[in-house]
Amino acid sequence: MRIGRISAFGEPPFLLSEGRFSGIIPFMRNKARILVVDDEKDILRLLTYNLKKEGYRVDEATEGADALRMAREHPYDLIVLDLMLPGLSGMEVCRIMKQDRKTAAIPIIMLTARSEESDKVAGLETGADDYITKPFGIREFLARVRTVLRRSALPSTAGRTMLSAGPLQMDMERHRAAAGETVLDLSATEFDLLRFLMERRGRVMSRDQILDALWNDGVVVEPRTVDVHIRRLRAELEKAAASHYIETVRGVGYRFAEND
Repeated sequence: MRIGRISAFGEPPFLLSEGRFSGIIPFMRNKARILVVDDEKDILRLLTYNLKKEGYRVDEATEGADALRMAREHPYDLIVLDLMLPGLSGMEVCRIMKQDRKTAAIPIIMLTARSEESDKVAGLETGADDYITKPFGIREFLARVRTVLRRSALPSTAGRTMLSAGPLQMDMERHRAAAGETVLDLSATEFDLLRFLMERRGRVMSRDQILDALWNDGVVVEPRTVDVHIRRLRAELEKAAASHYIETVRGVGYRFAEND
């Protein structure tokens, strides 16, 4: 199924019959709380319905200013943010949120009708954890939601609570990374990427291996996405003169430096 006009809702059990729903879906409760921000009412309705059907608690906003206010007032687990919003754009909302200590740690999935690579790179570099181009299927969307929520919730796949290398320290329980006295401002994806490389110190990991580890719900993600997150991770490490830990192996992938 592709997102489009309201007639695109024809995937069971969301069927339209004489302008009405085919039945009442018993929603589950007590899952993650998600804010969906989109000024296109049909898409907002579609995403909200399917997220609630999966058991998520969902709030809605149609403007960037409202999204910022709600994000500061409520502890959201994820924000689904459209790029093209009236007034304050989704890109600007993302940038402001990542600079605000109250909202910086909230994962963001950015939605857009723009398919150019430069737009995707710009969204990821602003701090978004994932980027989905319209039109997209609901199954793909839900898979990406699960992936981002899992990355932001799980402390460590190896069951360790602390990782260290030279001045770098990662606290899995507090979801905090620091280089010496400098606390790193990392998104959930970048935090998980750093952990993944640190746990495999000295081993070269290909882009495909990184994609499989961080996006393993059957979601199709471009290898370029890995490069963007690596660049953002290095930029944060550079603030503490620690960017040399992330090494590029040309034609192969990336590794965490074996020596301090």
